[in-house]
Amino acid sequence: MNTTSQGTEARWFQELRTDFGDAVIGPDDAAYDEARKVFYSGIDRRPAAFVRPADAPAVARAVTLARKSGLELAVRSGGHSVVGYGICDGGIVLDLSRLRGLDIDADDRTAWAGTGLTAGEYTAAVGAHGLATGFGDAPSVGIGGITLGGGIGFLHRKFGLTIDSLVAAEVVTADGSIVHTDADTHPDLFWAIRGGGGNFGVATRFRFRLHEVGAVYGGMLILPATADAIASFVSEALNAPDPLTCIAMVMPAPPMPFIPAEQHGRPIIFAQFVYAGPSDAGERALAPFRALATPIIDGLRTMQYHEVYEQGEAPRPAAVAVRNVFTDRLDRAAAETILDHLERSDAPMRIAQIRVLGGAVARVPEDATAFAHRKTPLMVILAAAYNDMAQESTHEAWVSQFAARLPGVRPGAYVGFLGRDGAERMREAYPGATWDRLAAIKARYDPTNLFHRNGNIPPTE
Repeated sequence: MNTTSQGTEARWFQELRTDFGDAVIGPDDAAYDEARKVFYSGIDRRPAAFVRPADAPAVARAVTLARKSGLELAVRSGGHSVVGYGICDGGIVLDLSRLRGLDIDADDRTAWAGTGLTAGEYTAAVGAHGLATGFGDAPSVGIGGITLGGGIGFLHRKFGLTIDSLVAAEVVTADGSIVHTDADTHPDLFWAIRGGGGNFGVATRFRFRLHEVGAVYGGMLILPATADAIASFVSEALNAPDPLTCIAMVMPAPPMPFIPAEQHGRPIIFAQFVYAGPSDAGERALAPFRALATPIIDGLRTMQYHEVYEQGEAPRPAAVAVRNVFTDRLDRAAAETILDHLERSDAPMRIAQIRVLGGAVARVPEDATAFAHRKTPLMVILAAAYNDMAQESTHEAWVSQFAARLPGVRPGAYVGFLGRDGAERMREAYPGATWDRLAAIKARYDPTNLFHRNGNIPPTE
């Protein structure tokens, strides 16, 4: 780093410190190394400063200072980005973790939520009222990032994507303005933030629609994985009633204590289900899955929806190589490809995760939001989680080859699961007229591309 850039950092750091006081963390502060930690421990970056504003006006001041400084700006909600978009070297990290307000209107069935909340925290709070908004499958994910990307989780077949429950938002744009946006106010921005990612500003609050979701039937079901079982599982999931959403991971059984030791390393279907409806109907809907093979573990039961998140998360790896693809089918030939390719990797955890879309997702017009893949029935995420960073190129090559070999893949990508292939696949995430419209809106709200540490959509010239 040259003397000029060091001087620029020092000058702007002092201005941040003067304005924000203890809400700024710098390299000399005791909390700095803890602040640098994100979900994937192999991401090791050293920003010039972290800023943790407590409200939208403070976010606006931080954005304005970052823009004037010329330093790179990263925005972090939960810190789950596979490629580390929420942290940078030598720049300013806008950490939203103090934006934790939650105003629940149970009568109106809406809630204003700060974007520093996690999906687990929000779900537990609104669940106390027998209500829910659908997010993803991990409780520690920040609601800011997952909402802006679209939001595919445990309730999408019944209630749609997270963005389909988004009623309004408060957004700080690149010029430091605080903008309220909804279907009638700044409708172009409201369209763009529903699936277009963090390209258009810093979302500080969301107003969500709440759905009546109390007890659900679901949980974990682990089956031995054969080509026939995988193909039949997907067929059953595609034809399941809308209240049933499932996420299935085909993988070698990990050495987790609740999995019998004799199964470790053998191919399994590790499935998680939520039936958002009466338990007796849920049992009937899940009976065909139980019948596919003798379950290794059957943890299906009646529970409160927020308990789905209380089942915990897998251990955090140093890094993950990931590709996501859309497909119209997953037949026996595709299942054989999955099983074969899983054997071609020595990653400690390698997975083909299958998510069935359809239901309420498909009933929204494709041009209603920036998520443009409404009619695609299946998304498959191929991933290798690892801890030895020297093996990065090996695992990246494996997931790339896996995606190329999988039959029936159609053009398309989900921005929320793009990895190191993100830059070249952005046009697949936002095809045709969707890209053109997003680029034009980007030019209106962020003409200099200040918000570029994301699945980036450059502004129209």
